[in-house]
Amino acid sequence: MPEGEPTGHDRDFIGYGRNVPQVKWPGDAPLAISLVINYETGAEYSHPDGDGRNEAIGELPGWPDQSQRNLQVESVYEYDSRAGTFRLLRMFDTYGVKCTFFAAARALERNPDVCAWIREAGHEPCSHGWRWNDEDPTISREEESKRIRLAIESITKTCGERPVGWFSRRESVNTRELLVQEGGFIYDSNAYNDDLPYYVNVSGKPFLVIPYSLVYNDAKFFFGGFSSPSDFVDYCCRAIDYLAEEGTTRPSMLTLGLHGRWMGQAGRASALREVIEHGLAKRAWFPRRVDIAKTWMEQFPPK
Repeated sequence: MPEGEPTGHDRDFIGYGRNVPQVKWPGDAPLAISLVINYETGAEYSHPDGDGRNEAIGELPGWPDQSQRNLQVESVYEYDSRAGTFRLLRMFDTYGVKCTFFAAARALERNPDVCAWIREAGHEPCSHGWRWNDEDPTISREEESKRIRLAIESITKTCGERPVGWFSRRESVNTRELLVQEGGFIYDSNAYNDDLPYYVNVSGKPFLVIPYSLVYNDAKFFFGGFSSPSDFVDYCCRAIDYLAEEGTTRPSMLTLGLHGRWMGQAGRASALREVIEHGLAKRAWFPRRVDIAKTWMEQFPPK
């Protein structure tokens, strides 16, 4: 690893700078497009699970009285696991593309059919915590370590393979070190700061970070940014065009963050279909994030 490379969560304002690695994606693809399904239904805050509050990130106005159940928000989340995620999975099968599930373990436990599809289609289960709501940066190191182990054990059982990647809803300063301490993880996606993977030094060991993105993310339908499916198509296809052109000399990576409760709605799913078709026309590679990690480590092994 380069002398003086930041460790753990030291801030790095330099990155690759002018020395961008010339990665060679399979098939000489000019870019890699990582499709990520955030699967959280059944692991969010809810009164039935004893949280004493409702989940805030739905697709409805706020619910001021947290002492009462918000049945509408619960129902929005149920659309994800009942219909939306399956619509996305059918689409991926149609086009022969793979995805990574940022999956809360408790959510997977509550829908065996989703787990079966992940196994049968060869998609990747990446841990999104045990419960989506329990990723709290203020919890103790010991408690966070316990929850990491719970997530590993649960996902290994439901999906038939141990997760080798991790993504936190709210990462703590201990998360990355605990992942390395636990062992078995080859990457995390707890960063938004680059277009390519990179290594950090964690407890004296090199650890790979595959940055995520909130830019090309269907959460913008809820938080603001995308008012129509056409906005998503225009935004993502412009990025694909730019990166494909750039990729003739400098291949990079684009991450599309998806949720069944949002992108799984038919009108929005049609937009995602257009984006996938556009990416395929540009010869993009659609890998799981574990495939990106393995490709990167083969071509740029840590020093």
